[in-house]
Amino acid sequence: MKLDVLAIAAHPDDIELSCGGTIIKLAKQGRKVGIVDLTEGELGTRGTREIRAKEALNAARILGVSVRENLGIPDGNIENTVENRARLIRSIRRHKPEVLLLPFHTDRHPDHVNAHTLCREAWFFSGIDKMETHDNDIKQAAHRPRNYYSYMQWFEFVPSFIVDVSDEYEQRLNAVKAFKSQFHDPSSTEKETVLSTPEFLELIRTRLEYYGDRIGKKYGEPFFSPSYVPVVDLYSLDL
Repeated sequence: MKLDVLAIAAHPDDIELSCGGTIIKLAKQGRKVGIVDLTEGELGTRGTREIRAKEALNAARILGVSVRENLGIPDGNIENTVENRARLIRSIRRHKPEVLLLPFHTDRHPDHVNAHTLCREAWFFSGIDKMETHDNDIKQAAHRPRNYYSYMQWFEFVPSFIVDVSDEYEQRLNAVKAFKSQFHDPSSTEKETVLSTPEFLELIRTRLEYYGDRIGKKYGEPFFSPSYVPVVDLYSLDL
């Protein structure tokens, strides 16, 4: 399926926590958006890979995405190998997005850092004709998305731009809560994690509120661009 935007994450729930509002906004605007989860999150303290797979599908429906794939790279072992790069290039060429959303190049979780490197190299090499990949035994045409932007996870950065997600906040929260196994549940007997504390979702909301305030809105999601963002029409900017 031809997509406009493809969001790539190390684990299921990363997209929902980091840029779910932007995904919802794009879908509401009529853009075709997809998600690729690199791993099944099987090393997570809570839940199982089967539970998280079901939760990811439910979250995808709430976000309004057109497709969600999982590459099945081992959790905790995201490496920039020839095999892993080919898997991701194959997905990029299959969907031919114009924009990629991916993790920032530095973060608390090593998988996020390694995912950035893998994504960036797959982005570049997907546009090289002689870097051959096949999908269902059919040779794929080269395709390099014109831009990629990084979303914020644990570590902060100075944003290149901030997307207003005020109208999308409640739907975004519902998508996050679709991962019931990962967040606070008083009846759960599983070990508590940072994500499962009662305060965690409020911390996420507070960060969204902070970045929303930077642009005069209620909630905002920050992004980093590796290059300058051009402006075609200064008058159309929402300042």
